[in-house]
Amino acid sequence: MATNYLESKPRYEILDGLRGVAAVMVILFHMFECYSPGPLKQIINHGYLSVDFFFALSGFVISYAYDDRWNRMSMKDFFKRRIIRLHPMVVFGTLFGACFFYINAGPSFPQIETVPWYFFLLAIVWCLTLLPIPAGMDMRGTVVTNPFTDPVWSLQFEYVANIVYAFILRHLSKLAIGVLCLIAAFFTVTLAMNVDLFGFLATRTWAAYTVIGGWSFDAPQVFIGFIRLAYPFLIGIFVARMGRFIKVRNGFMWCALIVIAMTAIPRIGGEENMWMNGLYESVIILFVFPFILSMGAGSEIKNRRVQKLCNFLGEISYPLYLTHIIYVYMLYTFKSAHPDAPLSMIICVCAGLFVASVFTAYAALKLYDIPVREYLKSRWFRKK
Repeated sequence: MATNYLESKPRYEILDGLRGVAAVMVILFHMFECYSPGPLKQIINHGYLSVDFFFALSGFVISYAYDDRWNRMSMKDFFKRRIIRLHPMVVFGTLFGACFFYINAGPSFPQIETVPWYFFLLAIVWCLTLLPIPAGMDMRGTVVTNPFTDPVWSLQFEYVANIVYAFILRHLSKLAIGVLCLIAAFFTVTLAMNVDLFGFLATRTWAAYTVIGGWSFDAPQVFIGFIRLAYPFLIGIFVARMGRFIKVRNGFMWCALIVIAMTAIPRIGGEENMWMNGLYESVIILFVFPFILSMGAGSEIKNRRVQKLCNFLGEISYPLYLTHIIYVYMLYTFKSAHPDAPLSMIICVCAGLFVASVFTAYAALKLYDIPVREYLKSRWFRKK
């Protein structure tokens, strides 16, 4: 039986825009990674911190949207709302990536050629459920939980965060959330500073003194993923519940510049002082994230053009994040086929794939995501 649908609360437009800015930085990070001589020298070096920022945004939005609505909403209604919001694009991203899976067979992804058609079809059905594919069943050679669109790994942790929020976190006081933030902060620092408490970081030499990881379904990567999720999600809830926001003029511009700077900055300390990079990432996650959330939530947008830009970036951020990697796969395939391509050609290819990513995200939003979500709302809820 359909239940009443509670309309969404007014949105924090600056935070929506920042989600889009972070998604763009993820694209640039992956594109530069393709032509990078190594992690220490990569341009747009800290783009992976955008994922941790997404977790912080999610914690804030979940707390803001649902903390005061549990007297009008059942647990079942909450999960239906979250499935409506998140899962249609998981389905689209998986199917979209599957359409191009075999096209990328070659030197960049030699393992694709060994995947039989029946296992390919089974993997599609498996991934549509959001269940992670075990590392031993890797199909691409990248050892990810969804071989058709890598970024789904963070959505799998997002689902876990929503479940924990519904059953536990929503009942806790601000003090209890603050204590959990301190505990999670400790584990964040140990990860960033490469303190191997449980023996999960021993083989992680290339990612030492970073928070990189979480996309494979094996014990070390799952451990890293939960550490990356815990503090940002909890601090997002804490900032939302405290309600003490910072108001500045041109808030979106300043917040966007901070997000761009923190994700684009070169690797700190080089090979000789890698600990400095761990310290940098600890400071960003522990202190800069809540500062950005507070400033973004407390500031206002008075310029109509900036408002439209934030709305556009916020709308395409989710489909852009889930679908852009398909074009990055294509870039790797292009690179392997044209290792001596001139810089001008590489720039044109990257620019074309970037524009194609944005167009795909916008088309997926308007032609698929919004209609499907509205259809599911009409079937699962009554308008109130």
